[in-house]
Amino acid sequence: MILTRKAIEKALESGDIVIDPFEPDRLSPNAYDWRLGEKMRVFDTELDAARSTPFTELVIPPEGLVLEPGRLYLGVTHERTRSERYAQMINGDHTIGGLGIWVHVSAPLGHVGHAINWTLEIRVARPVRVYPLMTFGKIIFLVAHGALASYQHVGVKYTSTAGIDISRLYEELS
Repeated sequence: MILTRKAIEKALESGDIVIDPFEPDRLSPNAYDWRLGEKMRVFDTELDAARSTPFTELVIPPEGLVLEPGRLYLGVTHERTRSERYAQMINGDHTIGGLGIWVHVSAPLGHVGHAINWTLEIRVARPVRVYPLMTFGKIIFLVAHGALASYQHVGVKYTSTAGIDISRLYEELS
């Protein structure tokens, strides 16, 4: 079950959902409009699941950064979200989809207890300029049925993400 705007507001007031920074005008009927952060990691080499991949980290300048097709970009949300009660799901929306930007297609689920600035997987169909802090998608909150287990206590590899995180599949393959 997805939370409505009123339910999200109530959960924010009680502390069951944390969005930092939070701007009330970014709430929509069933979601929160999140923004692109100010950093981007760019991958120009062959990617190898068994090894840590080198990258270049850029600060997106105020005049924007042109993203090119055929390259993998990892960005980060400006907002940090957390909830020990609700699961979260993040995606792009028509705002950026209409520009030919695909964001976060492979890992949209934030488990109960997920507490992060989200790493964003970004690809583009055509060259497109993006700007820091531009609206980049929506996050929804979902009621979890059954006994709650916090993601922070499971001990998996992405619990301590503090910004943009590359794939760490190599930890399992080594």
